[in-house]
Amino acid sequence: MVSYMNTSLVVTALVRHMLRLVTAQREQARFLDLTYDTVFVRDMNNAISYWNCATEELCALKKDEAIAKISSRLLQTRFPIPLDEITETLLRTGSWDGELIGTRRDGQQVVVASRLSLQRGENGQPLGKLETNIDITERKRAEEALRRSQAQYLAEAQKLNLTGSFGWNVASGEIFWSEQSFSILEYDPAIPSTMEEVLQRTHPDDVPFVQQELKQAIDARQDFNFEHRLLMPDGSIKHLRVVAHAVKEDTSKLQYFRAIKDITATRRTEEQLHETRAELAHMSRVTALGGLSASIAHKVGQPLAAIVTNGEASLRWLGHATPQLDEVQACVQRIIADGQHAVKVVRCIRKLTKRDTPRKVQLDLSEVVNDVASLVVQHEALSHQVSLRLKLAPELPLRSADRIELQQVVLNLVINGIQAIDEVSDGPRELLVETR
Repeated sequence: MVSYMNTSLVVTALVRHMLRLVTAQREQARFLDLTYDTVFVRDMNNAISYWNCATEELCALKKDEAIAKISSRLLQTRFPIPLDEITETLLRTGSWDGELIGTRRDGQQVVVASRLSLQRGENGQPLGKLETNIDITERKRAEEALRRSQAQYLAEAQKLNLTGSFGWNVASGEIFWSEQSFSILEYDPAIPSTMEEVLQRTHPDDVPFVQQELKQAIDARQDFNFEHRLLMPDGSIKHLRVVAHAVKEDTSKLQYFRAIKDITATRRTEEQLHETRAELAHMSRVTALGGLSASIAHKVGQPLAAIVTNGEASLRWLGHATPQLDEVQACVQRIIADGQHAVKVVRCIRKLTKRDTPRKVQLDLSEVVNDVASLVVQHEALSHQVSLRLKLAPELPLRSADRIELQQVVLNLVINGIQAIDEVSDGPRELLVETR
C-alpha cells in the first residue's frame, strides 16, 4: 500500500511537471507569435519543427504547410555563401548572421536579415537551429533605387564633362568600364572590356609611350597621369587624358581606379589659340617693320648705292687707254660684298615678316641683339638723335628659342626705348642694350 502511494505521488508530480512544461512551451509559443520578427526552428536535417505567425504572414504559408518540410527547398532560399559553409560556421561558433533571399508562395521575393543560433542538449549535442529574420525587402529596394539614381546622376555628369571611369584588376586583366568610357572609345558595351581594346584604339605612334607609362606605374605600384591620342575607326584623332589611382589590397593584388577624359576640344582650342597668337605676332612684326620703313630703305639702299658706284668705277677703269684690271677686280669684289650684304638684309626682313611655325634652336642672345641692331635699329636711333650703345657679353650660354620671335622681342624693346627718349628734351639721349 505504501509502495502504491509513493508511486502515485511520483506519477502525479511528473504529470504536474509535464503540464507545467507544456504550459510554459505554449506560453513561449504565444509570446513568439506576438513578435513581428519571423521565428522558426529546424532540426539538424533542416526540417522545420516550429513556425511562428510572423513567418506565416511573411512567407504566405501556414504552419501545417511548413512543419517537417526542408526550409531551403520550401522557401527556395538563396544564400550569400554555400550552405555547407554556413553550417560549418554555425557548428563551430554557435551562430551565423547574414542576408537571405526567399520566395513567398505567390512568387514574390523577400530579403531578410537572418540570424541562426545552434541549440544544444545537456550533453552538448546539437539538437536544432533557431532562425530569426527581419524583413528588409523595402530597405533593400530603397537602397537599390538610390544606387541606380546615383549611377544615373554619375552617368549624366560623365556625359556632360566627357569623362569616363573604369576599374582595372592588373592580375586578372579584368576591366569594368562606365557607359561614358564605352562612348569615348566608341566601343559597343557588348564587347568585353580589356586593356587590349584600349591599346587597339591608341594611336600607333603613342602605343610605345602608353605601354611604357603603364609598365613603370605597375612596377612601382603607383598612380599615373598622362595624355595620349586615340585613332578612331573613321580616321579621326581624339586626345585623351588618363588619371589612375593605385589600390594595393595586399602584396600580390594591384588594382587601378581610372578616369579618362576626352580633351580633344581643349587641344583644338589650344591649337587655334596658338595659331591666333602666331598671327598676332606676325602682324606685330609687320607693323613694327612698317614703322621702320625709312630705316629699312636706308639699310637696303646703302649696299645698292655702293654697288652702283663700284659698277660705274669699273666702267671708268675699263675705259682707260690701258684698262686698270686690278682696280676693276677690286671694284667687282666690293660689288659682290655689297650684293651679299643687301641679300642678307632682305633675307632677314623677309624672315621677320614671314608667318611661320615657331622653331626652337640653340641661340646666343648677344648675336641676336647684334643682328637686330645692325639691321635697322642703328639707323632708326640716329634718325631720332639717340645714341645706341651695345654692351654684349661674349660667349653667353646658349638658350633654346625661336630666332624670329626673339628678334621681334629685342626690336620692340629697342623701338619702345627710342620712342621714350624722344620725349626727353634735356640730358643725354642714350639707349644702352646690354646682355649678360
